[in-house]
Amino acid sequence: MGRPRILILGGTGEGAAIARALGGRAEVTSSLAGRTKRPAALAGEVRSGGFGGVEGLARYLGEQRIDRLIDATHPFAARISANAREAAERADVPRLAVERPMWRRQPGDRWICVADAAAAARALPDLPDAVFLTLGPGDLDAFAGLGGRRFVLRRIDPGPSPLAGAEVVLARGPFDLAGERRLFEDYGVGTLVTRASGGAATEAKIAAARERGVPVVMIRRPPAEPGPRVSSVEAAVAWALNSAGSGSS
Repeated sequence: MGRPRILILGGTGEGAAIARALGGRAEVTSSLAGRTKRPAALAGEVRSGGFGGVEGLARYLGEQRIDRLIDATHPFAARISANAREAAERADVPRLAVERPMWRRQPGDRWICVADAAAAARALPDLPDAVFLTLGPGDLDAFAGLGGRRFVLRRIDPGPSPLAGAEVVLARGPFDLAGERRLFEDYGVGTLVTRASGGAATEAKIAAARERGVPVVMIRRPPAEPGPRVSSVEAAVAWALNSAGSGSS
């Protein structure tokens, strides 16, 4: 039997780490959504852009003779994960989700948990400026009608700010605590708005907010798709190389 053909739905640090770890032991293709203009370098082959929904992905899995599908997308990429599950079922390809560990509330955290970006925007009138928004581009429209608020945005790619008058910080994670402390100090951050993405790469902002007593408006994760899932790169690599294709639920 030759090397297994693995498709990683990525664009995350976990997806990149899995591709590197598989190295010469598998034929790896990482699929990116194409939203970032200058993605970080990845091991193996890389394709950018969508598949054309469930049918397109199922067809790709069959045509490319993919042996394993690893969904290492962002925890809030709910549509992509749903499509991946259905496409894998149609193509009869084993699928594994990589579930990023959640952040745990600690003493001193001032979390306000909400359902979505619209609810986060509704929570802001009683909270201090400046508001540090660490959200996806699709979530920012919810804040457009909040006149008089000072916003700080962090983005990977340069370009016009989606919120008029917002201060934009260009940076690519992972972020360390020292850097987050400086950002909070330099911009006078009074409120943090973020998604409950979890993982270590962006957890430093949560620690920085805790140290300064800054309230955190936390958007809850969408429910995970049913099926096998693991929470570490090592477990995902072991699954990919295991002919049984079994994961832990």
